Amino acid sequence: MELPRESKKLIGTDIKSVQLGWPQGMPLVRKLEHRLWEVRTDLGENAARVIFTLVASQMILLHGFIKKSQKTPSVDLNTARHRKNKL
Repeated sequence: MELPRESKKLIGTDIKSVQLGWPQGMPLVRKLEHRLWEVRTDLGENAARVIFTLVASQMILLHGFIKKSQKTPSVDLNTARHRKNKL
């Protein structure tokens, strides 16, 4: 799914806010589990999520997706876990 330019800009702005102002809390950032957080971007009818971890105080983006349900889908969480474990 290709996101509109404005949506990409909103997601990028939120990621930059987290990078420059860490630590952040709700509603922008939510901790998912040990060493995994998500940047939460409201896109109007949709919600974008970017799961990240920190390595030596660097923010490493692991996986991004458009959220369609209340709970973070296990396939997306597992993708992020797998990528984190490869670091």
